[in-house]
Amino acid sequence: MRPGRLIAKAILALAGFLAVFPLVWTALNALKNNVDIITRVPRLVFSPTLANISYILGRDSVLTGLYNSVVACGSAVLIGIALGLPAAYAVARYPNRFAGDIQFFVLSLRFLPPVAVAIPLMVIWLQVGLYDTLPALIVTYSLLTISVIMWLAIPAFQGVPKEVEEAAFVDGYGAYSVFWRIALPVAARSLAGAIAFSFVLVWNEFLIALMLSSSNAKTLPIVASELSQQGMNVPWGILNA
Repeated sequence: MRPGRLIAKAILALAGFLAVFPLVWTALNALKNNVDIITRVPRLVFSPTLANISYILGRDSVLTGLYNSVVACGSAVLIGIALGLPAAYAVARYPNRFAGDIQFFVLSLRFLPPVAVAIPLMVIWLQVGLYDTLPALIVTYSLLTISVIMWLAIPAFQGVPKEVEEAAFVDGYGAYSVFWRIALPVAARSLAGAIAFSFVLVWNEFLIALMLSSSNAKTLPIVASELSQQGMNVPWGILNA
């Protein structure tokens, strides 16, 4: 095996380990008592317990937060897919004088700090009577997913060989057929990464969800933050669960 390939595989293995290890460690901590977690030397051998998981499943606030997160994030990602992918394809394949401005506008949405977006939206939702509701969260999260999916999907569609699309047009395919049958399958892997990234982004969103909800629309990160306390009394096992 060539040294270059060996180094590349070693780097990929290290990257995979760094990505998986936090998930495995979190799962192990969910099965530990708090005493086993806060020790200076991590304990790999311990007596597993399901008390943390039982506590989580027995709290209505956690289940409600999980439901709100799944509905809000899932709906926002679906809206982002439905609107962001066609828009990204149009920008990538049908350039015009506004294409650069559109890309800059989409990218500029990621430059804004969350508080700069959350405060005006909170005022709007209060005025229209949708504050602390799932529809308000879904619309707000959709602004994030659409921008992220467009931002990552534009270069993915630009990487689709134009010759393949031109051959499809010659065979009688229309623009919509080329998009659905050619561009999407060819760029599927990159698009899947964009969709997954947008889901993780809104799932972990804290500040916007905190400012747009008070009781009914609390998401899981908000509920998890309420379970924690200062000092040594932090319920690490429950938080990991």
